Amino acid sequence: MRITILAVGKIKKDYFREAIGEYLKRLSPYAKIDVEEIEAEPFKRESDKDKAKKIEGEKILKFLEKNEGNIIILDEKGKNFSSHEFAEFLEDKNERIIFVIGGALGFHENILENPYRKLSLSKMTFPHEMARMILLEQIYRASAIMSGKEYHY
Repeated sequence: MRITILAVGKIKKDYFREAIGEYLKRLSPYAKIDVEEIEAEPFKRESDKDKAKKIEGEKILKFLEKNEGNIIILDEKGKNFSSHEFAEFLEDKNERIIFVIGGALGFHENILENPYRKLSLSKMTFPHEMARMILLEQIYRASAIMSGKEYHY
C-alpha cells in the first residue's frame, strides 16, 4: 500500500509529533507512507481568511496536479466508515492514495467543488494536527485488520 498524506500546516506540538511518529513507525511493515506539508497561509484580519484559504487551496491543487493517485479529502461532511469498512476500502485500492488534510481554516471552494472523494473522521471538527494523528491511527488499525494482527477487537 502506498499512501501520501498532504497536510496544510506543520506539527507544532511535541505530543502530536511523538504520536504521529509512533504510528508512522508501526505502519512501516504495512505501507509506504509519505507526509507532505504545505505551509499554512498567514492572515491577520477576519477579512483575510478567505484569501488565505484560496491560496492554500491553490497550493493543494498544484501538488495534486503533479501527483497521481486516488485523492481523498478529509472533511466533516464526508463519508463515515467503521474500522472494518475503512480496512476494506483501503484493501480495494491498488493505486497510490493521497489523503488531504486542510489547515486551521478548512478548505476553500476550489478544493471542495472538485469531485474528490470525501472522508470524515467524525462529524466533529479536529485541529489539523489531531486529524493527522487520528488518520494515521486508523490506517494502522485498518492495516492490522487486513493482516489479522490483534490490535482491533
